This record gives sequence, structure tokens and C-alpha cells, in this order.
Amino acid sequence: MSKTIEQATAALPVNVAETPVVAAPKKKKPYPFWLGGVAATIAASITHPLDLTKVRLQATGDKRMLQSIAKTVRTAGVLGLFDGISGTWLRQMTYSVCRFWAYDESKKLIGATEKSPAWKLALAGSMAGGIAGFVGNPGEIIMVRMQGDFAKPPEKRLNYRHALDGLYRMVRDEGWSSLMRGVGPNVFRAVLMNASQLASYDFFKAELIRRKWLEDNIYCHTVASFAAGTVATTVCSPADVLKSRIMSASGSESKSALQMIRTSMKTEGPMFMFKGWVPAWMRLQPTTILIFVTFEQLKRLVDWTRGDL
Repeated sequence: MSKTIEQATAALPVNVAETPVVAAPKKKKPYPFWLGGVAATIAASITHPLDLTKVRLQATGDKRMLQSIAKTVRTAGVLGLFDGISGTWLRQMTYSVCRFWAYDESKKLIGATEKSPAWKLALAGSMAGGIAGFVGNPGEIIMVRMQGDFAKPPEKRLNYRHALDGLYRMVRDEGWSSLMRGVGPNVFRAVLMNASQLASYDFFKAELIRRKWLEDNIYCHTVASFAAGTVATTVCSPADVLKSRIMSASGSESKSALQMIRTSMKTEGPMFMFKGWVPAWMRLQPTTILIFVTFEQLKRLVDWTRGDL
């Protein structure tokens, strides 16, 4: 009897709910190491006329930005606003490529992610800035020379045809050591800039998303980069002011940099280190926003070509 029941039961259709097979999440490939450099190059190309004008204001007697721009257009045409653009490209494709790559590698080295504490991100940014400031020093020199060349008297111009010509002539005429001229201050500024700009962008972006104030989109990237530009301007301002005062000092004033700082602190108070903050912010802000918004859009383009979107 029991055997008959077992046979009858076995003959009945069994409806077993199929358990869905959940595929393991696909590991995302790292983005190309040069992507940040491309984003910075695009941003620098757009803001090049402003940077060029800043250099020429410092090198000539022009007092107003619009006056300097009009003078450039009058003497060299609209394309004159892009004088020395190859120097800017060389600087970005060395310094910026290196800093974005080194920032990612530094985060891996110390175990940091975009959601890490601000101090950990700042440490990764400092490490990246030190490396990039050294690697990008020759490009920095060429960029400054090419941008300021047209403002000099004709007999004193270097007349580099392009950035590579400038590098060749520097080594030929001034020796290999000329490529590292001013590397100390450049590295110091790069450390401050990347510790504040790259790290604060990651921090603000993660906070905006975590608090559900914004989604991971272009609005979030714009707000985060705006905040990062403000932080970077503030952090770098004391170094910029001190560098300018030390470099512009002459005679007995130049004998003691520390004495100059003490005197400025005594006569003007600690806020003297933030003089010129507004124009510095107005120059850095559009560049910072363009860099990070472009960088995020390039990452999305890479995701799209890989089929990850």
C-alpha cells in the first residue's frame, strides 16, 4: 500500500520555484590614466585668454584686464589671445596627467576612496602634487615664457615657435639644469593645490550624494567643483602672497624673508596673507569647474563606449 502511494506521489507534477541566479557584479575597469590630463587641457584651452592676460598684466604697465585684452586683439588679432597655447598644452599634458594619475595611485597606496575622511584624501592629494609639481616643472617654465614673451620688447623676446622648440632651445642654450628652475616653489604650490582641489572635490561630491542633496550628475559635479575651487583658492592664498612679497622685495628688504613676514603680520595683521583673494578666486573658479565637469563627462563617455551605462 505504501509503495503504491509513493509511486502515485512520484507521478504528481512538482512545481519547484526556480531560484533566480544573481550574476556577480561586473568589476568596473579603471579609467585611462590620461583622462584627467585631457580634461585639464580642454579647460585650460578655454580659459587660456584669461591666463594669458593675467601674465601680461604682471609683465606690463596695463592696469585693467579689459584694456590688456583689447591691446592684444588690436596688435595681434583675436588669435593673439591664444599666443603660447602649445606651452599650456605641454604643461597640462605633463603636470595634470601626472597629478590625476598619482592621485588615484596614492589613494590606492593609503587605502583611500572618495568616501574617506577629508584628511586622508588631502594626504593623497599632497603626494600627487609633489610628484606632479616635479614632473611638470619644465612645462610650467615654457608656458610662462611663451605667455609673457609678446609683452617684452622685440629685442628681448625668445620667439619660441612652439613648446617643443622652447624645450630644445632651453636645453641647448641654458643646459639641462634650466628645466628644474624654480622647482621648489612649484612643488610646494602643487602640493597645496592638489591637497585642497582634488581632495575637496571628492569630499564634497561624496557628501552631496550621501546626504541625498544631489544625485551623481552634472549639477552635483558643478556644486562640488565650485566648493573645491573656493577651498583651493583659500589654501593657496598665503603661499601666493608670501611668494609675491619675497620675490618683489629688493635691497635691505630682501635680506630676511622671516623679518618681512613678521613686519607684515605686525602692521597688517594675519589677514594680509589673503590679499588678492577675490581676483585669485575669479581666475581659479572657472578653471576648476571646467576641469571636473569635463572630467566627469569624459568618464561617462568611456562608460558609454564600454557599455557600462
